Amino acid sequence: MSKMRIVIFGLAFGSAIMAGLLAKGFIGKKPEKEIVEINKVKTVDVLTALKDINMGERFVDGSTAWKPWPVENITDPMITRDEKPDAREAYLTARARLAIFEGETILEKKLVLPGQSGFMSAILPKGMRAVSVAVSEHSGAGGFILPNDRVDVILTKKLDNPQGGDKIVNSEIVLSNVRVLAINQTYRQDKEGESVTVAEGKTALIELDPRQTEVIAMIESVGELSLALRSIAENDGMNMEKEGPKLSEKYSGKKKAGGSDTLFVRYGVETYTSTR
Repeated sequence: MSKMRIVIFGLAFGSAIMAGLLAKGFIGKKPEKEIVEINKVKTVDVLTALKDINMGERFVDGSTAWKPWPVENITDPMITRDEKPDAREAYLTARARLAIFEGETILEKKLVLPGQSGFMSAILPKGMRAVSVAVSEHSGAGGFILPNDRVDVILTKKLDNPQGGDKIVNSEIVLSNVRVLAINQTYRQDKEGESVTVAEGKTALIELDPRQTEVIAMIESVGELSLALRSIAENDGMNMEKEGPKLSEKYSGKKKAGGSDTLFVRYGVETYTSTR
């Protein structure tokens, strides 16, 4: 065997051994785990809506929840748990001044609380009016009527006796199933700008439609108004709410067979015009 062949054989043998050793090293070596460093975003809990809340709708338990929010995206109007930890409970008496959608952050400018400006208009259903009527403790069921109660409005008036002598006292129900919004109290601001409740005992705020509002404005000059409390069990409660207030037939202005009567009050005297 020539020297050249010996050299070539030696190189080939050495290369084979080297390749084997390298292959063994790669196969036996475990791959290194890649370490990924994740930077956590700092968050703070903010008050958000769990469901759609319509304009004027009252907040209830389950309307809101705390949700983590990136600190860098927090703005002043947002309500945070750090600043107001009891906000969920405190806002259960609030109503939505504007519509709030599911998942939206709650902003104080979209809320209205009892005593704040705009609260009464927020609780009024569409198409209804808040009307104040003069009452006394005697004419307001002895002070036992409370907001959200249902009452009948009674007009008491004194009429001239055609036979002379003492005047005749006449009473009649003008409106029935009327919702009371507030009674014997009003909301005012003190020197610090805080809302406070002030007892007055002379005014009741009731919920009427525009036509009923006109009638009340007219008859107040005729006599004295009083409120009669209705039973909560009457007409199954819920039906009372759906039906709403009703004018008596005399004051409703509805057409009767052969025509209709329209009530006018001038100088405290009732008169009717007929189209029959």
